[in-house]
Amino acid sequence: MDLDTTPTTNTLPFRAADFSNLAEALDYAAQGVTGCNFYTGRGQLYAVISYERLRQEARTLARRFAGMGLERGARVALVAETHPDFLRYFFACQYAGLVPVPLPIPISLGGHQAYVEQLRAMLESCKAAVAIASTGFLPFLREATQSLDLRFVGNPGQFERLPESDCPLQPLQSEELAYIQYTSGSTRFPRGVMITQETVMSNLAGIIRHGVKMGPGDRCVSWLPFYHDMGFVGLVLVPVTSQVSVDYLGTRDFAMRPRQWLNLISRTRATISFGPPFGYELVERCLRPEEAARLDLSAWRVAGVGAEMIRPEPLRRFAEVLAPSGFDPRAFLACYGMAECSLAISFAPLSRGLAVDTIDADHLAKYKEARPVPDGGADKDLSPRTRSFVICGKPLPDFEVEIRDEQGRPLGERQSGVIHLRGPSVMSGYFGEPEITRQTLSEDGWLNTGDVGYRLGEELVITGRQKDLIIINGRNIWPQDLEYLAEQQPEVRTGDALAFSAPGPDGEETTVMVVQCREKDPAVQASLVSRLKQRVRSELGIDCYVELVPLHTLPRTSSGKLSRSKARQNFIETHDWHAPSVVAGDN
Repeated sequence: MDLDTTPTTNTLPFRAADFSNLAEALDYAAQGVTGCNFYTGRGQLYAVISYERLRQEARTLARRFAGMGLERGARVALVAETHPDFLRYFFACQYAGLVPVPLPIPISLGGHQAYVEQLRAMLESCKAAVAIASTGFLPFLREATQSLDLRFVGNPGQFERLPESDCPLQPLQSEELAYIQYTSGSTRFPRGVMITQETVMSNLAGIIRHGVKMGPGDRCVSWLPFYHDMGFVGLVLVPVTSQVSVDYLGTRDFAMRPRQWLNLISRTRATISFGPPFGYELVERCLRPEEAARLDLSAWRVAGVGAEMIRPEPLRRFAEVLAPSGFDPRAFLACYGMAECSLAISFAPLSRGLAVDTIDADHLAKYKEARPVPDGGADKDLSPRTRSFVICGKPLPDFEVEIRDEQGRPLGERQSGVIHLRGPSVMSGYFGEPEITRQTLSEDGWLNTGDVGYRLGEELVITGRQKDLIIINGRNIWPQDLEYLAEQQPEVRTGDALAFSAPGPDGEETTVMVVQCREKDPAVQASLVSRLKQRVRSELGIDCYVELVPLHTLPRTSSGKLSRSKARQNFIETHDWHAPSVVAGDN
């Protein structure tokens, strides 16, 4: 039977997340005709679930949860595939008074044991009472739950054979937890962010009213994972709480066929879609010029960019390649956020496109001040070494933001420090981690984000993560500077390099750069290593150990971002300092 997508135009008056909890938001959305649509990697629509149907099925599942006799607030772990079942079970928990915990799916098909260990660490961390996965992921889940005391471990089909209770449902209320969100970098030592109903509703309202300024004619498309804050809060909860239709493509399907993202936007006339910078770059690389002309992206008014450091060059190339499709580069919307704040912290102004601040990189490193360089320096021979940062916009109205120095003192405009913020969208803490919570969240509600940046008027500029900073002989070196130098070489693409510091042969910290190499010729490899060492020494005045590795070697977080901390850990565990600098591998 042919399926029809849920319509863009609703029969219901638009409301911008002005609800006390998520169950109330779905109750309202269910009165309209909008909903969720799921597509295969080949662009075939395989499932449609209106918000009305989602509510009905979620409440049926909630009555089965009620029949299990779980205590209120018990955690229900859900392996978060891009599938209607995740939505059904997530909202079933809302109606049943239980706390859902989205669990990741593996980025690659390899790493069986590492994935099982990751699942087990999260299940133990949240003290899950129930764990549910699709048939395909159930073997991993069963292995991860061995010897753990859970009330139920199974797939949706097995769960749906449980009896329903006739007790009245008691949905989670505003002061109770809405869910626990594991941060994307938390693998060995997972940190579960506790978000209450009141907290997430505040952030959703900010996103809808101020960040994206959604209205009744909007429609969303997403390939982002349901277990990551941008994909989950931004493209699952935002559509429900704004009653707009959304079209989903699986994350793995996107990775295999990136063009389907744009095909879907063109086909559904979607107005809003977000992605990390690497997603835009992946599409740009594989899209042929004649394909762009066959797309119609003229309705795409918000092309959100976030979740990692934003580099302007790949996005500009994306806009150039997609110009024949009607894509407007002013649709780019730079944003900044993190799971500890539900999702969003700041948004650039709508319809501005990318705004860039070019600064003296050496002055920033030495004085922690972002001194501007007009036009990148008029005289290229005399101009300082520069860096360009995308401006991430003004914080949402409910946030207080301070840039602080190492002593915790607030800093002025263009002074670089660690970003601290306070507001109703900030987490309650990390589940079961009171000490880490105290280190991150002050008693008066200020969150230490761990991100480094500066103010530019009322807007924020993000320059990196505090933990990624490389300190050599008292000098601050940003890993992005090293990685950028690598990416300028013809053999290296964006995202092929990671830089960090590690203990050297004498125990002193040394700078390391691991680079994925597409060249098999040993002479070309040796030339690349030599060029990179010379370039780093010339540009930054430091020595750098360069190691070439095969493609698909650099580690990533569960959300797909490159992970410097994992690369550093792998390097320390496996590296022999007496081995040659070029590591051969089957490319």
